[in-house]
Amino acid sequence: MRIFLIGFMGTGKTTLGKALAIHLGITFYDLDQLIEQRYMKSITDIFSKYGEDGFRELEYKILHEAGEFENVVIACGGGTPLYYDNMDYMNRKGDTIYLKSSIETLIRRLEEDGAKRPLIAKKSGSQLKDFIVELLAKREPYYLKARYSIKGDRLEDKKQIAESVREIEKLLNKKLD
Repeated sequence: MRIFLIGFMGTGKTTLGKALAIHLGITFYDLDQLIEQRYMKSITDIFSKYGEDGFRELEYKILHEAGEFENVVIACGGGTPLYYDNMDYMNRKGDTIYLKSSIETLIRRLEEDGAKRPLIAKKSGSQLKDFIVELLAKREPYYLKARYSIKGDRLEDKKQIAESVREIEKLLNKKLD
Protein backbone atom coordinates (compact mmCIF):
# COMPACT_ATOMS: atom_id res chain seq x y z
CA MET A 1 0.00 0.00 0.00
CA ARG A 2 1.29 3.44 -0.98
CA ILE A 3 -0.64 6.62 -0.28
CA PHE A 4 0.55 9.97 -1.61
CA LEU A 5 -0.96 13.11 -0.07
CA ILE A 6 -0.81 16.13 -2.33
CA GLY A 7 -2.08 19.69 -2.19
CA PHE A 8 -1.03 23.26 -1.63
CA MET A 9 1.34 24.12 1.19
CA GLY A 10 -0.55 24.48 4.45
CA THR A 11 -3.37 22.06 3.62
CA GLY A 12 -2.35 19.66 6.39
CA LYS A 13 -0.65 16.89 4.45
CA THR A 14 1.88 16.20 7.20
CA THR A 15 -0.66 16.44 10.01
CA LEU A 16 -3.10 14.09 8.27
CA GLY A 17 -0.36 11.83 6.93
CA LYS A 18 1.03 11.10 10.39
CA ALA A 19 -2.43 10.30 11.77
CA LEU A 20 -3.34 8.16 8.75
CA ALA A 21 -0.12 6.16 8.95
CA ILE A 22 -0.62 5.48 12.66
CA HIS A 23 -4.23 4.42 12.04
CA LEU A 24 -3.22 2.07 9.22
CA GLY A 25 -0.16 0.76 11.06
CA ILE A 26 2.22 1.79 8.28
CA THR A 27 5.16 4.19 7.95
CA PHE A 28 4.86 7.93 7.36
CA TYR A 29 7.31 10.01 5.35
CA ASP A 30 7.31 13.73 4.70
CA LEU A 31 9.06 14.23 1.37
CA ASP A 32 10.64 17.53 2.43
CA GLN A 33 12.03 15.92 5.59
CA LEU A 34 13.48 13.05 3.54
CA ILE A 35 15.21 15.59 1.31
CA GLU A 36 16.57 17.50 4.31
CA GLN A 37 17.87 14.30 5.89
CA ARG A 38 19.49 13.05 2.68
CA TYR A 39 21.21 16.31 1.80
CA MET A 40 21.73 17.51 5.39
CA LYS A 41 20.39 20.97 4.55
CA SER A 42 17.08 22.71 5.20
CA ILE A 43 14.70 23.20 2.29
CA THR A 44 15.38 26.93 2.58
CA ASP A 45 19.14 26.33 2.27
CA ILE A 46 18.63 24.00 -0.70
CA PHE A 47 16.50 26.66 -2.44
CA SER A 48 19.15 29.30 -1.69
CA LYS A 49 22.03 27.18 -2.97
CA TYR A 50 20.46 25.41 -5.97
CA GLY A 51 17.35 27.46 -6.79
CA GLU A 52 13.93 26.00 -7.34
CA ASP A 53 15.03 23.97 -10.37
CA GLY A 54 17.82 22.32 -8.37
CA PHE A 55 15.42 21.60 -5.52
CA ARG A 56 12.89 20.02 -7.91
CA GLU A 57 15.57 17.66 -9.25
CA LEU A 58 16.39 16.49 -5.73
CA GLU A 59 12.69 16.19 -4.92
CA TYR A 60 12.15 14.05 -8.04
CA LYS A 61 14.94 11.66 -7.02
CA ILE A 62 13.70 11.27 -3.45
CA LEU A 63 10.05 10.86 -4.55
CA HIS A 64 11.04 8.05 -6.90
CA GLU A 65 13.05 6.36 -4.16
CA ALA A 66 10.32 6.69 -1.51
CA GLY A 67 7.68 5.66 -4.03
CA GLU A 68 9.26 2.20 -4.13
CA PHE A 69 8.75 1.67 -0.38
CA GLU A 70 5.92 -0.63 0.69
CA ASN A 71 3.17 0.29 3.17
CA VAL A 72 3.77 4.02 3.38
CA VAL A 73 1.98 7.32 3.53
CA ILE A 74 4.01 10.05 1.83
CA ALA A 75 3.19 13.74 2.30
CA CYS A 76 4.47 15.53 -0.79
CA GLY A 77 5.51 19.14 -1.16
CA GLY A 78 2.97 21.50 -2.68
CA GLY A 79 4.84 21.68 -5.99
CA THR A 80 5.75 18.01 -6.28
CA PRO A 81 2.91 17.03 -8.66
CA LEU A 82 3.86 19.73 -11.19
CA TYR A 83 7.32 18.58 -12.13
CA TYR A 84 8.65 15.86 -14.39
CA ASP A 85 6.37 12.80 -14.40
CA ASN A 86 5.71 13.03 -10.66
CA MET A 87 1.90 13.02 -10.77
CA ASP A 88 1.71 10.17 -13.26
CA TYR A 89 4.32 8.28 -11.25
CA MET A 90 2.38 8.65 -7.99
CA ASN A 91 -0.87 7.56 -9.68
CA ARG A 92 0.90 4.47 -11.05
CA LYS A 93 2.53 3.57 -7.75
CA GLY A 94 -0.31 4.07 -5.31
CA ASP A 95 -3.34 6.04 -4.21
CA THR A 96 -3.17 9.81 -4.57
CA ILE A 97 -5.28 12.02 -2.35
CA TYR A 98 -5.67 15.76 -2.90
CA LEU A 99 -6.22 17.78 0.27
CA LYS A 100 -8.19 20.80 -0.85
CA SER A 101 -8.40 23.79 1.48
CA SER A 102 -10.09 27.16 1.16
CA ILE A 103 -8.05 30.29 0.46
CA GLU A 104 -8.98 31.60 3.92
CA THR A 105 -7.68 28.47 5.64
CA LEU A 106 -4.46 28.58 3.63
CA ILE A 107 -3.85 32.23 4.47
CA ARG A 108 -4.39 31.63 8.18
CA ARG A 109 -2.15 28.57 8.33
CA LEU A 110 0.59 30.02 6.14
CA GLU A 111 0.72 33.29 8.06
CA GLU A 112 1.42 31.21 11.16
CA ASP A 113 4.47 29.40 9.73
CA GLY A 114 5.39 31.24 6.54
CA ALA A 115 8.99 31.92 7.57
CA LYS A 116 9.74 28.18 7.19
CA ARG A 117 8.56 28.14 3.56
CA PRO A 118 10.91 29.59 0.94
CA LEU A 119 8.21 30.56 -1.56
CA ILE A 120 6.28 32.72 0.93
CA ALA A 121 8.92 33.74 3.48
CA LYS A 122 8.49 37.49 2.92
CA LYS A 123 4.80 37.65 2.08
CA SER A 124 1.88 38.60 4.31
CA GLY A 125 -1.62 40.07 4.15
CA SER A 126 -2.96 40.83 0.68
CA GLN A 127 0.39 39.98 -0.90
CA LEU A 128 0.16 36.46 0.56
CA LYS A 129 -3.46 36.09 -0.55
CA ASP A 130 -2.67 37.18 -4.12
CA PHE A 131 0.28 34.78 -4.21
CA ILE A 132 -1.85 31.86 -2.98
CA VAL A 133 -4.67 32.57 -5.44
CA GLU A 134 -2.27 32.85 -8.39
CA LEU A 135 -0.15 29.82 -7.52
CA LEU A 136 -3.14 27.64 -6.65
CA ALA A 137 -4.69 28.42 -10.03
CA LYS A 138 -1.53 27.08 -11.71
CA ARG A 139 -1.21 24.03 -9.48
CA GLU A 140 -4.78 22.86 -9.10
CA PRO A 141 -5.03 21.21 -12.55
CA TYR A 142 -2.24 18.88 -11.40
CA TYR A 143 -3.81 18.30 -7.99
CA LEU A 144 -7.08 17.36 -9.66
CA LYS A 145 -5.34 14.40 -11.30
CA ALA A 146 -5.38 12.68 -7.90
CA ARG A 147 -7.64 9.65 -7.56
CA TYR A 148 -9.36 11.09 -4.51
CA SER A 149 -9.99 14.47 -2.96
CA ILE A 150 -10.92 15.45 0.58
CA LYS A 151 -11.29 18.74 2.40
CA GLY A 152 -8.15 19.91 4.15
CA ASP A 153 -9.98 22.62 6.11
CA ARG A 154 -11.16 20.13 8.73
CA LEU A 155 -7.84 19.32 10.39
CA GLU A 156 -8.00 21.78 13.27
CA ASP A 157 -8.25 19.34 16.17
CA LYS A 158 -7.93 15.63 16.98
CA LYS A 159 -11.60 14.95 16.29
CA GLN A 160 -11.48 16.51 12.81
CA ILE A 161 -8.24 14.70 12.01
CA ALA A 162 -9.77 11.38 13.08
CA GLU A 163 -12.85 12.06 10.92
CA SER A 164 -10.60 12.79 7.92
CA VAL A 165 -8.65 9.57 8.54
CA ARG A 166 -11.92 7.61 8.57
CA GLU A 167 -13.01 9.36 5.36
CA ILE A 168 -9.81 8.27 3.62
CA GLU A 169 -10.17 4.75 4.95
CA LYS A 170 -13.69 4.57 3.46
CA LEU A 171 -12.43 5.87 0.11
CA LEU A 172 -9.67 3.30 0.00
CA ASN A 173 -11.92 0.43 1.13
CA LYS A 174 -14.42 1.24 -1.65
CA LYS A 175 -11.60 0.88 -4.14
CA LEU A 176 -10.75 -2.59 -2.76
CA ASP A 177 -14.34 -3.88 -3.08
